[in-house]
Amino acid sequence: MPAQVRSRSCPNMTALDNFASLRWFAPELILSVGILAILVADLFAKGPSRQRSSMIALGSLALALLATLLTMDGEKRGLFGGLIARDPFTDFFKILFIATTAFVGIAALRSRDTIEYRPGEHQDKESGEFYALALTTAIGMMLMAASTDLLLAFLSLELVSILSYILAGFKRRNRKSSEASLKYVIYGGVASGIMLYGMSLLYGLAGSTNLTTIYQAAQASTSTLTLIVAVVLCLAGFGYKVASVPFHMWCPDVYEGAPTPVTAFFAIGPKAAGFALLIRFFNGAIPAEIHTDMFRSSPWPLILGLIAAATMTLGNLAAINQTNLKRLLAYSSIAHAGYLMLGLCAGNADGQRAMLLYMVTYLFMNLGAFLVIMALADAGLGEDVADYRGLGQRAKFPALVMAISLFSLTGLPPFAGFFGKFYLFAALLAKGGTMNVTLALIAILNSAISLYYYARVLKAMYFEKAESDEPVAIAPIHTWNMGLMAAASLGLWVFWSPLVDFATNSLPQWYPAATRLVAAAAVLP
Repeated sequence: MPAQVRSRSCPNMTALDNFASLRWFAPELILSVGILAILVADLFAKGPSRQRSSMIALGSLALALLATLLTMDGEKRGLFGGLIARDPFTDFFKILFIATTAFVGIAALRSRDTIEYRPGEHQDKESGEFYALALTTAIGMMLMAASTDLLLAFLSLELVSILSYILAGFKRRNRKSSEASLKYVIYGGVASGIMLYGMSLLYGLAGSTNLTTIYQAAQASTSTLTLIVAVVLCLAGFGYKVASVPFHMWCPDVYEGAPTPVTAFFAIGPKAAGFALLIRFFNGAIPAEIHTDMFRSSPWPLILGLIAAATMTLGNLAAINQTNLKRLLAYSSIAHAGYLMLGLCAGNADGQRAMLLYMVTYLFMNLGAFLVIMALADAGLGEDVADYRGLGQRAKFPALVMAISLFSLTGLPPFAGFFGKFYLFAALLAKGGTMNVTLALIAILNSAISLYYYARVLKAMYFEKAESDEPVAIAPIHTWNMGLMAAASLGLWVFWSPLVDFATNSLPQWYPAATRLVAAAAVLP
């Protein structure tokens, strides 16, 4: 095969042969070498492995980030004959996944429920396995974002899923962790089976698993009902990964039972990978407009709109009565998946750019909240809202970071979450139409509902008296990590214009150019 041919998976990409692809596949190769190094070192080296494994993992992530930045040139390439895309869209998510894995890896250094850290002791034998699993999951997420073929999309999604099952049950001697892993496996197996059947229908329609070939066959096909059924079935697998209704049921139990660093990882990394795959799927394989006797226009906005409305409404309403903070943030995560679905409902470049921007803001504000839970758990506090009573006096900095994160998750100005939600809602309103305006109103009402259960946490921290007045000692590594998240949630608006430009240039190249948002968006920095 020649080094460069036109990609069958995406006609506006240059397909490279296996050898020529290695240079552009460098980030994944570096992480693979890091995984082998962790396992070999853990097998042969003596002494505690926590610092050794973490240094290899974080060093591999740093080198993978450097390789990504050095090979970013704005071109679109199909690696290994066109199976894997290397384009600005993939690069955006690679940076996001590397950052997420690094932040969680640093936090796990002082996590009692992940690698059995004990001050002054060496009970950290499982750290090698943890960091190897985390890096392998990062590779799977990168492949999900880069897939231009249904087979690779399924295999990469299953790679992330299987490793997630293991990470959820990483506390092998803990009943809740084992229960979380088992429930994750059961729900994941059902969702994967349904999705695989939907993919088989698309294969039968097109005779190929290439996204572009499926797109061409779907455009020419008169079997629109088969196409709709296939897409709905595929949404089962994608919806399970992003925790959208009705495939959200695993989320609260898994988030509560898994180790807290793993929960934070699930809430950001695999969810973002699921949305990246959704964007590629709807841009690359599914025609935007199909007409049937049942629908006057394309059914996709209606299907996605119903899922988005149900997801954010159920997530916010179910969070109201939660007393465990990890379960509360699990339902909050479900609600935010609904907000992100709004970008797909808009069905244009503005909506998908808003999704990319929101994922960046969600990284900082959501991880900030989980870092507070990790830091306080390391100090001996529980995970219930009642355990946070009087925290504003006992641990002022963690309480402040939690407040900033919750205000940002609500979407209040001037926090980063406000700008993310603004772009999502503006994309819907700019598209126009009764359904889009209705969805925007539902999203605004849901944001108001979320303020109620976030305020319960703030009330406990600042307006309720603690049983003990003794200050809570926080490890420096947690303080620095929390400070970084809080600073990003507060000051991201300073870098908002470059971030918007980066997201615009990272949009899937099925769009000839990104359209501009409504004039109101232009006033944002």
